[in-house]
Amino acid sequence: MAALGADLRSAGYTNDGVTELLGEGAHDALVRGVWWPALAATRDVAGDHRRLATLIRLFLLGSDEPEAAVAEAFPTTGTDALVTQGVLARVDESLLRARLDIRPHADDTRDYHVIADQDAAMRPGPVAHDHVLGIGGASISLARAVIREPVRRALDIGTGCGIQALHLDAHCEQIVATDTNDRALALAAATARLNGMSWDLRAGSMFEPVAGERFDLIVSNPPFVVGAGGRDYIYRDSGVVGDGLCEQLVRELPAHLNPGGTAQILANWVIREGEDWPERVRSWLAGTGLDAWVVQREVADPISYVSLWLSDAGEDEATAARRGAEWLEWFEANGIVAIGMGSITARAPLDGEHREPDVVIEEITGAGEEVTGPEAQAFLARRRYLRETSDEQLLARRLSVAPVMLEELSLPGDEGWQQVSAAVRRPGGPGAVLGVDEVSRALLAGSRGQVPLGVLLELLADFHGVDADALAEAALPVVREAIGRGILYEAT
Repeated sequence: MAALGADLRSAGYTNDGVTELLGEGAHDALVRGVWWPALAATRDVAGDHRRLATLIRLFLLGSDEPEAAVAEAFPTTGTDALVTQGVLARVDESLLRARLDIRPHADDTRDYHVIADQDAAMRPGPVAHDHVLGIGGASISLARAVIREPVRRALDIGTGCGIQALHLDAHCEQIVATDTNDRALALAAATARLNGMSWDLRAGSMFEPVAGERFDLIVSNPPFVVGAGGRDYIYRDSGVVGDGLCEQLVRELPAHLNPGGTAQILANWVIREGEDWPERVRSWLAGTGLDAWVVQREVADPISYVSLWLSDAGEDEATAARRGAEWLEWFEANGIVAIGMGSITARAPLDGEHREPDVVIEEITGAGEEVTGPEAQAFLARRRYLRETSDEQLLARRLSVAPVMLEELSLPGDEGWQQVSAAVRRPGGPGAVLGVDEVSRALLAGSRGQVPLGVLLELLADFHGVDADALAEAALPVVREAIGRGILYEAT
């Protein structure tokens, strides 16, 4: 693996290198699944970029390549070794093709390479039962949402190809990664070696491989697909009926988190006719003692949901139609009208903390409002601040307003435009919007960290001719919500 990694790096097979060779247009098209511009951009490439062009065609486009060109691309590893290791396969005496998906990946600190199985778009027929997914939208969403503060021990449940463990390596001293799929563990081990890392990889379901152990950070992109409990494909099907796997995962977190430890997972939950979806997820958290921030990012109707997962498997039309019909019948029989998709960020109480858990459950679907690690960390810190700060203390604090935008909606009327609503929004913050009226607008505008909140409220009360105590009583819930949304913060 060391030789393979050296060849990939020396050829410039990185995110930036691929984008530069293809050009922005062809690269963006490839991300959308349109391959032909990239194929055109890699043909007739000469000089130093010829090796990189061959790697792109092999691993990103699924092209059959002349052995001479492949040998040139892998001067250290050699083609015979790659065939023996199962990375490449011989098509005939002169052509080779990739058997694995090896692609560049990057974060803010360094470049990586990730090894997985080729998806259905790269090879004919359905994927295998033990298919190992590569880099996908869900795995990237979770990686971006994880709080990247240094910790001693981290656990990655359902590691797959190892994408979460790859990111954990930068800020975790010890990483334990588990999976029920032996092939996933083998490819995760290969990904680790390819990037010069070492993880404690263990076979088993859920928390079974780490019984009795605790961690500072737990992450999981589990096989959360909602269904009847079959296990056609290990990467998506847990073998647990409905959303039971996600419920089990949440309920078992407290036994494996150190005091103050954090868990961040992706989950799906069923929505039944007449049910309030937040209460379903709230029931999972009941009795755990965990603080939590649950964010529903998407809601899919059964047909859209089933279609999404059938398309990933690459099955023929007859098989997909039969499986889809059975899946929809199960949804209907169980009264499921939609499936919610989102993330759960949970934190265990510190030693000595005895209080009611702080649970926030909300729907945030706007583009650009995805949960990120810094936002998740700030959210938990703000909730702690609000718990520990009384109204009396808050009135004595000097508050500042974050960079926000005032948004107003108006309708035309007999006397011209008439405002019907107004809100302030913190750009980029998940759910960072607060409805405002004339007084709260003035309050936010006046929050510049110069005078205590109580003094500012007295000035506003005098200006509007209202009782200062009454205004404070009405304003404090709004102030607390603004702090919770990151719109107001204590000036230091």
